[in-house]
Amino acid sequence: MDPMDSTPPAQPAPEPDLETDVLVVGAGPAGLAMAALLAQHGVDAVTVTKYAGTAHSPRAHITNQRTVEVFRDLGIEHQVLEVATPNALMGHNIWATSFAEQEIARLLTWGSGPERHGDYELASPSSMCNIPQHVLEPVLLDAARARGADLRFSTELVQVQQDADGVTATVRHRDDGAEQRIRARYLVGADGGRSTVADQLGFTFTGEAGLDAAANVWLEADLTAYTAHRPGTLYWMCQPGNDYWVGSGTWICVKPWTEWVLLFMYDPAEGEPDMSPESLVARAQQTIGDPKVDIRIKATSLWQINRQVARAYRRGRAFLVGDAAHRHPPANGLGTNTSIQDSFNLAWKLAYVLQGRAGEDLLDSYDAERRPVGEQVVDRAMRSVADMLPISKALGFAPGQTREEGLAALSGLYDATPEAAERRRALDDAIQLQNYQFNAHGVELDQRYTSGAVLDDGTSWPEPQRDPELYHHPTTHPGARLPHAWLTGEDADVSTIDLTGHGAFTVLTGVGGTRWVEAAEKIGAELGLPITTHVIAHGQTHVDTSGRWRALREIADDGVLLVRPDHHVAWRASAMTDNPLTDLEHAVRHTLSLAAPGDHTETTPRTRN
Repeated sequence: MDPMDSTPPAQPAPEPDLETDVLVVGAGPAGLAMAALLAQHGVDAVTVTKYAGTAHSPRAHITNQRTVEVFRDLGIEHQVLEVATPNALMGHNIWATSFAEQEIARLLTWGSGPERHGDYELASPSSMCNIPQHVLEPVLLDAARARGADLRFSTELVQVQQDADGVTATVRHRDDGAEQRIRARYLVGADGGRSTVADQLGFTFTGEAGLDAAANVWLEADLTAYTAHRPGTLYWMCQPGNDYWVGSGTWICVKPWTEWVLLFMYDPAEGEPDMSPESLVARAQQTIGDPKVDIRIKATSLWQINRQVARAYRRGRAFLVGDAAHRHPPANGLGTNTSIQDSFNLAWKLAYVLQGRAGEDLLDSYDAERRPVGEQVVDRAMRSVADMLPISKALGFAPGQTREEGLAALSGLYDATPEAAERRRALDDAIQLQNYQFNAHGVELDQRYTSGAVLDDGTSWPEPQRDPELYHHPTTHPGARLPHAWLTGEDADVSTIDLTGHGAFTVLTGVGGTRWVEAAEKIGAELGLPITTHVIAHGQTHVDTSGRWRALREIADDGVLLVRPDHHVAWRASAMTDNPLTDLEHAVRHTLSLAAPGDHTETTPRTRN
């Protein structure tokens, strides 16, 4: 070595204390779902979180049908629904100046109104529910542990770096300060809106942070007299002098009808709000309107509204899921739902690559499929926030007005004048606009993927017959979530969703489609791939006696659907082809980024930016 060269010779990295295939950082809903899913797939994974346990306060709560389908696939739907508030008690969104005063407006939400109930019933075997985060996380934790997941609490990520072959992380055990080096082939950052993984591995974001500020007040107050007859999840209290999108305080039901989160906004330029128990009780009393109601403050938190999406969900061997990847206000209730669905998309892909069933390029499809969903969700949430302002305007509430001025403006809403009639029409329109926040069924269910893990069949996506944000449009077009239809089974009705997933690919066909089944069995054996097959026809295990499946499948009896482990259609053939074995194998290999037979193209892992 040149004696003038002061660069020290490269030293071999110290041996790691622990080696695993996947390191998951964070154990919120996305991280716990990832831990449970990876364990179910048989993947060697370690999940660490700096916190001593699961969430200690309600936080997110709305849980939509698609997320409950993920729980159904994991086998924990029953456990979730046991501790959740059912959909039947979620539906009334109420606007009033206080609980004790006359309500101003009402909207039936989450598919509970008669106009929308059938849409939700037809769309999924699962129903929405309201389950606060501190209630949901223990269920996910139990599910992960029951499947053998390795979860380590009070274990904080200190430093992480990656190379072409994997990631090396240093974690600190917060109980004793001891540090440990973990070497993993892949890393999943599920560590929230202040993600250490994103910061240290160079993920960048579009959008802005700190757009507004809010406070959560978790409290006990028996409001049965004001809510049991109009059960709902959200009660919007609008008072003079305030035009925030949450009004003067939004009451979020945690436990009917005695436990709540009171959410209110504040201007950080004026400093933080008074969070003393006395001040918070007074604020709560003001929006209850009944001084006889006892209030007990349980916990408080301050948070900010962000509008951010990662420019890439993958960098090399690291991935972001959940709030680490997308950050937005809670409008539409899409945060936890999107986070858990991120993990559902990524987990099976990591498992298949690690188990040699798929090529490394399959992992690129995670960013291609989920980042557009994150962008859509963030944009929808922000639009929903803006769409709340017309309610305050129609009521006549504005910043700076006195209570007397605001109440006089509200009273004028009911005058027998043309001006008042126009205001009433404006209020009706403003309330109906909230369907895009509370009945946005298409946003909740119709996540359609375009990526290397989908083989397009050359057809166009069906044109929506109704508003695509408000209404679910089932289709079997490659990239779509498989439509739900009830089939008659041997002992009970079974959803088409239930025939798919559970870590396997699925082939669905009908009368005259047995050659697809034979092809699938041969391909599965040759590739070591789990492929389940179902012929939906009379005389078979599952029968479409209602005709609902025939109306939705968009293929002939002898056509085929190839469905991925996450219930999304990978490929379809409208009818039997001349070479079903060749065609199905091509679709499987394409979906899994596997080389064609005889093609020895390199498929070993490589680093990506």
